[in-house]
Amino acid sequence: MDNLTVIKIGGNIIDDPAALKRFLTSFAGLAGSKLLVHGGGKIATQVAEKLGIQTVMVEGRRITDQPMLDVVTMVYGGLVNKQIVARLQALDVNAIGMTGADAGTVLAKKRPVKDIDYGMVGDIDEVDSGQIQFFLRQSLTPVFAPITYTSSGDLLNTNADTMASAIAVDMAHHNQVTLIYCFEKKGVLNDPADDNSVINELTPALYARNKAEGTINKGMIPKLDNAFKALGSGVSKVIICHADELAMAVQQGAGTTLKK
Repeated sequence: MDNLTVIKIGGNIIDDPAALKRFLTSFAGLAGSKLLVHGGGKIATQVAEKLGIQTVMVEGRRITDQPMLDVVTMVYGGLVNKQIVARLQALDVNAIGMTGADAGTVLAKKRPVKDIDYGMVGDIDEVDSGQIQFFLRQSLTPVFAPITYTSSGDLLNTNADTMASAIAVDMAHHNQVTLIYCFEKKGVLNDPADDNSVINELTPALYARNKAEGTINKGMIPKLDNAFKALGSGVSKVIICHADELAMAVQQGAGTTLKK
């Protein structure tokens, strides 16, 4: 099987032009087949404010009504995605910008209302890994914005960490997949206030213990839940690292590596 690296880049890096430039240069330098999933950062909130659309957050997650869906589609699937694609082209990476709706690659359904109504937010049903594999075989590098679609033709805002995990799992049918989450921290930390307290290896048992002790909390929990799910569903390796240390992480010299 061919090797494939699936990388998710966080919104805080998207918001920092210098950090994004460094990351994309590292991404371009990776050997072999690769695929990028990006978040949206704060740009959607800024654009919404200019348009007079209120941003509503509950427990750190965006409530996506129809006006906000229009904004995130324009920003994530348009502005951010095409800026990344253009910069990768300048780095000699033949990138193709996509959402989950393009070529029917990521099908989702609207999240059911339980305690919170998240609005037009998608839970992924299916990834067409064969179609993504076709693009890779044409020497194209897919760059996914976190927008999916429904069988009835609606667009949905979708968590980028979840999208990266789902794509990595399905692509594992065709490739030996490494999934890497890049963000502004050096990995999973023993002490959230100390960026050098990186946990080099994390097992499910150690993860559970750190959650119970409160060392791992907030936004890191859904990221790790997605990561361990991918690791248990066919993905060969999962790494969480700083965006500036992508190349070192691929060579097993940085970040946190998840173990079964």
